[in-house]
Amino acid sequence: MKALFDFNFRKFITPSIIKIIYILVMIMLAVAYLGMVISAFVEDTLLGFLVLIILGPLFVLVYLCLIRAGLESLIASIRTAENTAELVRLAGGTPPSDTGHGPLPGNPPAPQGYTSPATQYPSQGNPQVRPADPNNGGTTPPTNPYQK
Repeated sequence: MKALFDFNFRKFITPSIIKIIYILVMIMLAVAYLGMVISAFVEDTLLGFLVLIILGPLFVLVYLCLIRAGLESLIASIRTAENTAELVRLAGGTPPSDTGHGPLPGNPPAPQGYTSPATQYPSQGNPQVRPADPNNGGTTPPTNPYQK
């Protein structure tokens, strides 16, 4: 119950309640099956037997397989996240769930000798990183061979 009120989401509660969810889905499917069978018998006896023997169980089986696959996928994603956090912890790092939601760290410093595209090509309105043309001393961008 304590994990429900963890607003930092440091612990996953889905693995602990997934069994309850699956049981509730099975109960709802059983109730839906009974409702289908009853309404089919009210409509026609032959349709009632058809739903009771073939259509109803097929409906329940398909939906139960789909729900099971979805829940297993959810659990696999959660276990992957938990295992990744454990690997980060074992490598000496801090998992994202332990760092909180503070600001992202700043960018690393630029390499020595780097000049920004805005200062490298001041005549162009939109700065783009282009290789310098070695034929004219490296101060202007190369000409576009595809431009006429």
